[in-house]
Amino acid sequence: MLLWLTGQLAGYESLFGVFRYLTLRAILSVLTALAIALLAGPWVIDRLAGLQIKQSIRTLGPATHLSKAGTPTMGGVLILLSMLTSTLLWADLSNRYILLLLGVTLLFGAVGWVDDYRKVVQKNSIGLPARWKYFWQSLIGIAAALFLFQNATIAEQTQLLLPFFKNVSINLGLLFIPLVYFVIVGTSNAVNLTDGLDGLAIMSTVMVGGALGLFAYVAGHAGFADYLLIPHIKGAGEVLVFCAAIVGAGLGFLWFNAYPAQVFMGDVGALALGAALGTVAVIVRQEIVLFIMGGVFVMETVSVILQVGYYKLTKRRIFRMAPLHHHYELKGWPEPRVIVRFWIITLVLVLIGLATLKLR
Repeated sequence: MLLWLTGQLAGYESLFGVFRYLTLRAILSVLTALAIALLAGPWVIDRLAGLQIKQSIRTLGPATHLSKAGTPTMGGVLILLSMLTSTLLWADLSNRYILLLLGVTLLFGAVGWVDDYRKVVQKNSIGLPARWKYFWQSLIGIAAALFLFQNATIAEQTQLLLPFFKNVSINLGLLFIPLVYFVIVGTSNAVNLTDGLDGLAIMSTVMVGGALGLFAYVAGHAGFADYLLIPHIKGAGEVLVFCAAIVGAGLGFLWFNAYPAQVFMGDVGALALGAALGTVAVIVRQEIVLFIMGGVFVMETVSVILQVGYYKLTKRRIFRMAPLHHHYELKGWPEPRVIVRFWIITLVLVLIGLATLKLR
C-alpha cells in the first residue's frame, strides 16, 4: 500500500523514490512489525486474559511447567497481525510470491486458530481432530505446490538444489508437487512441536526467517544470483520484505514471550510461521538449506517420531519425554538453559546454511 502511495508521490517529489529500494523497505518492514507488536501486545494479552483464553498444562509434563497454567495463549494472533500488516504496507502486492505467502500464512493460521479455540475456549481436549487438521493442512499445501508448479517459468524453479555442490541439481518434474507439500506441511508441524518452551520457537523462527530473507534477496537479484551460482528467481527478491516482517513481528512477540512468558503463541502462530518458512524455502529453492538451518525443528520432530515408534514396538521410551526439549528439562536443566542452548544451536546451523552461498 505504502509502496504504491510513495510511487505516486515520487512523480511530484523525487525524495519518495527512495522507497523503491528493496533493502530500505525490508528495514521499514522489520521496524513496522516490531512497533505494532510492542504497541498492540499489552492490549492483546489483556483481551486474551479477559476472554479466559488461557493455557492448560498437562500434569504429565515437567513439574516446573505447572506454574504456567493460566497464562494467556493464542498470542499468535499478535504475530500475524504485526507481520501481515507490515507486509501489506511495504511489499509489492502485485507480486505473486507475496500473495501466495499471505494466503498460506493466513490459512494455516486459521487452522491453528480453530484448533486453539476448540481446546481453550470450548474446553475440548482433542481440539481440531488430527485427521481434519492434516486434511486442511494438506489441502493448503497441495494448492500452494500447484500454484508454484503452474507459475514456474524456468527449469530451475522445479529443481532440487544440492548445497555445497556447484551446478548440481535434480530435475523433479511432477515430484516437485509432493516435495513442496511435505516441506510446507512438515515445517508447519515441526515449528508447532518446538513451541513448548518460552521463546524457543519464536527466536529460532526469527533467525531462520531472517536467513531465508537473505536467500530471497540474492535469488531475486540477477547479478548476485549469477555470481553465487544460484537460480535467479524473478520476483523472489520481494520475499525479503515478508521475511523482514517475520523478524520484526517475532522480536516483538519475544518481548512478551521471553521467560517467564506473559503469553504463548499457540497453534495459530506456530502452524502459520512454520508454513511461512516452508513456503519461502520452496520459492527460493532452498529446501535442503531450510533442513540445515531449521535443525532444531528437525531434532524436535524426529525425537517425537522415534519416541512414539519405539514405544509402540517395545513399550519402552528412548527419551524421558518428547519433544526433545522436555527430555533435557527432566534431566534437570533449568528451562532458560535449554532455551538459550537451543538458540545457540540454531544460530550455528543458520551460519552453516548461509555458508552454502559461497561454499560451492
